[in-house]
Amino acid sequence: MAQAFQSQRFELKYLVNPALTLEMREFIQTHLELDDYGVGQPELAYPVHSVYMDSDGLATYHDTINGTKNRFKLRLRYYDDRPDTPVFFEVKGRVDNCILKQRCGVRREAVSLVMAGQLPDSSQLISRDPKHMEAIQRFNRLLLKLNAKPKAHNSYLREAWVSPYDNSVRVTFDRNVRIEPYFKTDAPIEFTHPVPIFADYVILELKFTNRFPDWFKDLVRTFNLMWAASAKYAGGVLMIGEHYFHDGEKGLDWQRHLPHELIPDAAPPRARGTQIETEAVYE
Repeated sequence: MAQAFQSQRFELKYLVNPALTLEMREFIQTHLELDDYGVGQPELAYPVHSVYMDSDGLATYHDTINGTKNRFKLRLRYYDDRPDTPVFFEVKGRVDNCILKQRCGVRREAVSLVMAGQLPDSSQLISRDPKHMEAIQRFNRLLLKLNAKPKAHNSYLREAWVSPYDNSVRVTFDRNVRIEPYFKTDAPIEFTHPVPIFADYVILELKFTNRFPDWFKDLVRTFNLMWAASAKYAGGVLMIGEHYFHDGEKGLDWQRHLPHELIPDAAPPRARGTQIETEAVYE
């Protein structure tokens, strides 16, 4: 799935009661159209998977929860496990209030090598566009600087609405957000013991590249939306416990020690959500 994206944008996130989303969808579709990848899908949504990479001391996690003004995170982003679809290596950063994202699509057979710190050769790249080459080189530099390794696998279902004219405005609903510690150099689809986060909510994201659209203001007022920190990686680490993400391969037995209330089979029907209180949080 080769999606278009903006290298620079602004994002606002809200935790929304699922009961409101149908009415919100009716409001949004008067301004935007459904993303092509959601057409014909159940609940108009497609799966999104990420593997987050971090240092053994979880440097990028701590930057997020401490509200470090200029920060970044390293992740793999992919949408299925087919051998012919790419895996995107992404650097997603924040400079002041602006979100900056670089990404490069890599053929699946090269994923483990890139995660281990090697640059792919040109035949292993989906595109030789200079922007993509710059992105994978920067990912590699930051990976080696942090000695970053895989720390978590995250997934959710995304319903996306986009401008019919350009990519300057985008609205997404993310549901069924799950995460677990993960330490292997690959791009998995299956989970071992996923933990739901923000389980009582849908994450609404309002994304724009220039000024805040007037109709965004109407949306926020109409549904009485309140900004809420909802970083998926940092939220998962905070909820499960930071120490479960520190120990590399030793952490593969983490589920044996998972708190009883976080085990999905033992959790109540409405598992608890979590919220991180920081100055500003991005996904």
